[in-house]
Amino acid sequence: MKPAELQQILTEFAAERLALLERHEAGARAVSHYDFNNAYQYVINREETQLGWLQTTLAEYGAPLPPASAALPVPDVPRRGKKIDAGAFRAVLEDDARHLAAFVERWRPRVDATTDARHRLMLDVVLGESREHQRIFEQAAAGIEDVLGRRTGGVPRQGSVLPVRWLE
Repeated sequence: MKPAELQQILTEFAAERLALLERHEAGARAVSHYDFNNAYQYVINREETQLGWLQTTLAEYGAPLPPASAALPVPDVPRRGKKIDAGAFRAVLEDDARHLAAFVERWRPRVDATTDARHRLMLDVVLGESREHQRIFEQAAAGIEDVLGRRTGGVPRQGSVLPVRWLE
């Protein structure tokens, strides 16, 4: 595989990865359920790390991190009531799981065909973590609230995440 071809693959991969990150950030703003929002924060953190790897790799070729390949809309979420219904966010969570599954499906053959072992391994890790994130969103969409771990002491779930960060 020629360096220009590898750079093209890395650039396209990074652009799609960035689009997914932006979609997950928008999803996190829409999903106020505390546990599901924590899952988004976990996924976003990992995706930012992955984009750092891709940015460093592209810099080796003298290329910048590309803009996102496309804006991915967030499904509508019903208006909030006093009590947060976990099912209200199912469409957003299922949509995120679908986007991640499609990303892995689309990129698996291209990554497998990459001959540069170091870059293929990095892309494999990103695809593997994307599958993990897909499972997290699928579990959350199924109503499983403790996707990141169980609460200790039988403390009841309560509260929600504010739609906008508080700034002074």
